[in-house]
Amino acid sequence: MTQIKSNVNVEQQAIEAKKAAKKLLTLSEAEKNEALHHLADVLEREYETILAANEKDLKNGRDQGFTEAFMDRLSLSKERVHDFANGLREVSELNDPTGNVLSDWTLDNGLQVQKVTVPLGVIGMIYEARPNVTVDATGLALKSGNAIILKGGSSAINSNQAIVEVMHKALEETKLPKEAVQFIASTDREATNQLFTMKEHVDVLIPRGGGKLIQAVVENATVPVLETGVGNCHIYVDKSADVEKAISIMINAKTDRPAVCNAAETLIVHKDWLEQHAAVLNEAFKQENIQVHADEHARSVIENALPAGHEDWANEYLSTDIAVKTVEDIADAIAHIETYGTKHSEAIVTEDDEAAETFMKLVDAAALYHNASTRFTDGGALGFGAEIGISTQKLHARGPMGLPALTTIKFLMKGNGQIR
Repeated sequence: MTQIKSNVNVEQQAIEAKKAAKKLLTLSEAEKNEALHHLADVLEREYETILAANEKDLKNGRDQGFTEAFMDRLSLSKERVHDFANGLREVSELNDPTGNVLSDWTLDNGLQVQKVTVPLGVIGMIYEARPNVTVDATGLALKSGNAIILKGGSSAINSNQAIVEVMHKALEETKLPKEAVQFIASTDREATNQLFTMKEHVDVLIPRGGGKLIQAVVENATVPVLETGVGNCHIYVDKSADVEKAISIMINAKTDRPAVCNAAETLIVHKDWLEQHAAVLNEAFKQENIQVHADEHARSVIENALPAGHEDWANEYLSTDIAVKTVEDIADAIAHIETYGTKHSEAIVTEDDEAAETFMKLVDAAALYHNASTRFTDGGALGFGAEIGISTQKLHARGPMGLPALTTIKFLMKGNGQIR
């Protein structure tokens, strides 16, 4: 792909974003909501412009031999444009996360204290091949009163630029400053590196993409990072698991959208359950064209399974491949997750409430499920509206990050002359 080195001035964009963030503080919730609705309308109206730009990226992807999973993440359609436009409308219906009084009290000296939510300020969003993130992140940022600087991957440069141009056109017809949405229209790595280090202008970085991208941001940024994580997610089928539930959950978690981070990559199976229900499991794998990579015991009962080892247990396949690990008990299952999990989403299928409680207490992950698919680890599915990422860290925000994750707190004190 030809590298695009435009005359982008990243620092100037950051300065403009910071000024716009101040203006956003003066706008009402109604004004922000009205702008989000208008953004949605204009995106839908201009979908042909967006799809034409997307086709350039898709052609480049085909020329470079991108994987099917990667092309799925990159691809847009009229329906997908409609979906992310509707995501903006859904965000507009959510409560404004800013200006909320979390607690208030009065000190013995009469000083009144309030703890309130406020925007973070300027968000730097660094992401890879999903053009929908351009819209989702913008909607969440604007609703929560934040300006945003978008740095998408080179594979989606044309799509992202077209989307932002349409959004700027729409914002010019609202009370929101278009400068609140900045797009770094360059594939030059130096532009990204510059964004990493502008602490004086950027308040937080959010990387969203593969492990290498996230690691690069965490290791090189001097701006605080709200870290998202890759999804090596597990389904543990306990010895008391209902067969119908187990098969249905596994199939959904693996095949609904294999290329997303909340898809299951490893099926952990209790040895007794596997031996009793191998025929049903084999039929499910066959029907869904799932390629199995299994340990020695599982290969003895699962047809056409390939040998699995350390790389398979650690792999985020992002395809219809799945690793199968046999365990003797729930302790073995939890130990395997502890070794290979990414603290994203983990599920147990069991009719034993005590086993479920043990799993939910001891497994360290942002999202845990009992008798349900990991595919629900998603902002939209959990009622947050659009999602800016899924945090696997433990500070500030964890799990699917919606509007509340884009706020921080401020203490407001009111007195009548108190001194210390």
